Amino acid sequence: MQPAVFIARLVGPALAVIGVGVLLNSANYAAMITEAVRSPTLIYLSGLLSLFPGIAMLNVYRAWTADWRVIITVLGWLLALGGVIRIVLPQFTATLAATIYSTSAALTVFAVVVLLLGGYLSFEGYRQA
Repeated sequence: MQPAVFIARLVGPALAVIGVGVLLNSANYAAMITEAVRSPTLIYLSGLLSLFPGIAMLNVYRAWTADWRVIITVLGWLLALGGVIRIVLPQFTATLAATIYSTSAALTVFAVVVLLLGGYLSFEGYRQA
């Protein structure tokens, strides 16, 4: 199995479930975000939890192809850079997250994007039989 297919099979369903969870429980997620941005410890831990999978994904697959697999590369870079920013600039992260997710519309847009991305990665990953 190709590394990109393996990653898509892991990440796709997880993202889809996260998207559905946020759509069905947006008030709970908004409360979690509000609480998390007030805790430097949670920002740091979320940075670590983002940095390591991002680096792992980039070590396994990092090709800039002209097909769906580029999503894996972009996602790896976004996770790694997001982790670095949370670890190095925690106050900036807190301010940015509080600003972006201060409205329920932003959270809904996030959930829909994550759900669609997860669905697409799942489709591409599991159609490669």
